[in-house]
Amino acid sequence: MENTSFEISGNIVDVVGKRVFRGIVQVGNGKITGIREAYTENEEYILPGLVDAHIHIESSMLIPSEFAKLAVVHGTVGTVSDPHEIANVLGVPGVKFMVENGKRVPFKFNFGAPSCVPATPFETAGASLGVKEIDELLQMPEIRYLSEMMNFPGVLFDDAGVLEKLALAKKAGKPVDGHAPGVHGEDAMKYIAAGISTDHECFTLEEAIEKIRYGMKVLIREGSAARNFETLSSLIDDYPDMVMLCSDDKHPNDLAAGHINLEVKRALAKGYDMMNVLRCCTFNPVKHYGLEIGLLQKGDAADFIVVDNLSEFNVLKTFINGVLVAEGGKSMIHTVSETPFNNFHVRPILQSAIKLVPAGEQIRIQKALEGQLITDVMMEKPLVVENNTVSDPRRDILKIVVKNRYHEAPPAVGFIAGFGLKRGALASCVAHDSHNIVAVGADDASITEAINLVIASTGGISVVDGPEKIVLPLPFAGIMSGDDGYKVAQAYDSMDKKAKDMGSTLTAPYMTLSFMALLVIPALKLSDKGLFDGSRFAFTEVFEG
Repeated sequence: MENTSFEISGNIVDVVGKRVFRGIVQVGNGKITGIREAYTENEEYILPGLVDAHIHIESSMLIPSEFAKLAVVHGTVGTVSDPHEIANVLGVPGVKFMVENGKRVPFKFNFGAPSCVPATPFETAGASLGVKEIDELLQMPEIRYLSEMMNFPGVLFDDAGVLEKLALAKKAGKPVDGHAPGVHGEDAMKYIAAGISTDHECFTLEEAIEKIRYGMKVLIREGSAARNFETLSSLIDDYPDMVMLCSDDKHPNDLAAGHINLEVKRALAKGYDMMNVLRCCTFNPVKHYGLEIGLLQKGDAADFIVVDNLSEFNVLKTFINGVLVAEGGKSMIHTVSETPFNNFHVRPILQSAIKLVPAGEQIRIQKALEGQLITDVMMEKPLVVENNTVSDPRRDILKIVVKNRYHEAPPAVGFIAGFGLKRGALASCVAHDSHNIVAVGADDASITEAINLVIASTGGISVVDGPEKIVLPLPFAGIMSGDDGYKVAQAYDSMDKKAKDMGSTLTAPYMTLSFMALLVIPALKLSDKGLFDGSRFAFTEVFEG
């Protein structure tokens, strides 16, 4: 994959000049050396490579080099990547691993300094990034921005540590990403005035428009669990300079099927202006973050793609720095070998550890919602068997457990609706943000077994269905695999299908499960320390009455 000098002809899509013309692109030493208008019989379209404006690479369950292998097939040439997940497990060394591994392949990762590790004091993480650590990271040229400021209460109430982190980003001349679901009015204005320039958590159009009018850029997210494209897509034409496209979290089977190209296809099919659509995932993120990603201009890095047309938008070729990295649906990036490292220090649990003695007439239940990270709250009468509050699959009320992975501690137990499992259990060490073990199931024995499979693998995802027990090990920080990305995608896909065979009605049951311990998203979540009311930002009780 050496750089060579070559020419390529076709319909050139100029997202800077906002025009399309027939011509020839000249490439040499990884750069665009010339572009000239000329008649060509080639009907294919040449345009800048696509950029995911906000993603956690770790959620693909792949190390960066393997993520790149899959992403380039879909025309992605770069990402704005928040290494928040590995930072919660391994701290600064984890972030540096992501940076160094990403350098080993031809792909343009742009990592941020995670601003909120741990995300809250109400959970156990494996590491902490204070002001000193954030300063160290922001000094690195590879760190392009301060990652999503999830601690929006800290911004609103002038928390000294939060304000110091924001000041460090400003001093370094690097932008700050936001995370403020449901924040409106004066609170939104104060949050934005603190220097926070984006938000990918808008789940209503009204919220997005309000934030745009206050000067904030909105990222339209379409990931494996959170899907806001249908709600927010009209922003592409209404506020074309204030919008970017992102996935946030993409599981491996979904990444194998498509990436930002799928959002582009949908937007074009809806009839949105072609240039607005393409600028949302090329020009806008490159300019906002100051990325060293080419925009198909003379002197730019030769980062571009070739597609068949601007309706089906099938990616035929992907070039990064003039190197052909994907063609005809096949990746040219090879697997690189890395040595796993982790932070995992617990022993298997006994079934008795998740017994929950009844202590009230009703139980407080978190209700998972399709395509959302937020949850609703339900109150229902519990099912009690032999002085143990248990799952009730007939009513879709299942036991959920979060087990600390960093040191021995009793597991936290609660209840959840919306998963639909009729039997068995699922467990995962991919559990935002601290990545403790989260499990859900139809009976205590299955839940215990699923948790212990993850513990035996020192991280991974598992499924238990009677005698059938499957685990996908994730030896890198307990959340990523270094194996071939397509093999990981296939293994994950089979487990996803198994979960649905067991009754789950969710589009992405494992991805949804991974967010059920995410305390910064309301309304009700479960951490390793207990049931948490995200609306009040305080612990609450499972039982009432």
